Amino acid sequence: MHFMTTLTNIFVVFIVALMSLVAAAPLAVRDVYVPPVTYPHDGTVWTIGSVHNVTWDNSNPPQQITNPNGVIMLRKGDRTTNIVLASDFKVVIGHATVKVPKVQPGDDYSLVLFGDSGNFSPQFTIKE
Repeated sequence: MHFMTTLTNIFVVFIVALMSLVAAAPLAVRDVYVPPVTYPHDGTVWTIGSVHNVTWDNSNPPQQITNPNGVIMLRKGDRTTNIVLASDFKVVIGHATVKVPKVQPGDDYSLVLFGDSGNFSPQFTIKE
């Protein structure tokens, strides 16, 4: 019986030591990339059905971006809608073409640029 207890203790110590080595493995350093949206800007007016080139400042991207693929979603007031305007583009390119969807006209729209963060554009207007 004493032999089994000693063997169990050795096994547990071995597993704990092995787990501590795994936990100590260094992770690749990645930076959060938060490029500010430059268009649309305050005072911009979009018409439903028109096509626009959304732009953001891509002048200082980090070496390692957590999520290099982007998504642009429409936001109304303080809520992000489920309307995806663009997806699967590289955030470092600094632009993406979008078509204005058929939505209720208003002056409290903005865009959310997702990559490894969420950046809001200034509010702008969508009209019919």
